[in-house]
Amino acid sequence: MSLTRRQVTSAALAAVPLVGRSPKGRRTVYIAGDSTAAQKYADAAPETGWGMAFPFFLRKELEVANHAVNGRSSKSFVDEGRLDAILSVIRPGDLLIVQFAHNDEKATDPARYTEPWTTYQEYLRLYIDGARSRGARPVLATPVERRRFDAEGNAVPTHGDYPAAMRVLAVAERVALLDIEALSLALWQELGVEETKKYFNWTDTEQDNTHFNPPGAIAVARLVAQELLRTRVSARHDVVRLHADIPTSWITWPPASPLSPS
Repeated sequence: MSLTRRQVTSAALAAVPLVGRSPKGRRTVYIAGDSTAAQKYADAAPETGWGMAFPFFLRKELEVANHAVNGRSSKSFVDEGRLDAILSVIRPGDLLIVQFAHNDEKATDPARYTEPWTTYQEYLRLYIDGARSRGARPVLATPVERRRFDAEGNAVPTHGDYPAAMRVLAVAERVALLDIEALSLALWQELGVEETKKYFNWTDTEQDNTHFNPPGAIAVARLVAQELLRTRVSARHDVVRLHADIPTSWITWPPASPLSPS
């Protein structure tokens, strides 16, 4: 990616009002990720990123700044200046949840591809070091699994070595790890071939086994909240509604804006 493109993208980001700057005494949870977590707009409904449901599981004093964007990898998110945008506003005590791999896997796209045991880990270190340098806490989240089953009806993993590479890095860097890949795979196995269709963006015109609808986004956001509690990243009083039914009507899709990220 050329410097000119990065400069252009950074300028575009600078034109967008920055969200997630915490008022004094409040904390913000930032999300850096791809389309599985990203904010969706009215033209994409019912597709729903898990980041849209995540605030339902946090006490109201914790704000969520969802910077996840469709189609980004750990590399392209950095190259486009999006990590810099987060680091320009993140404060001591804030959290930065980092979930990438879906687009890092695209070996034919040099703008996004990373290799699990080398460049993927190198880019993830940029998020870790950047957050720590500003007094914030980095948190790695393995990529949520796609909906894929074998002929015997077993849910099968789709992310190759990327989850393992992230787990090893988390240990080496002493970073909390939310193992969403393992937990989502187990959930899809429990639900089975037909029931999982109710969690993914299956419509009359689309059979999408990667992106979620409201029930799926709520289910994955619940896994993220549970993992924050399990790893003691979040205190018990920070997490709410873990065992409550969340109405899908709580999910809303704002109208698309000319400044909405693409």
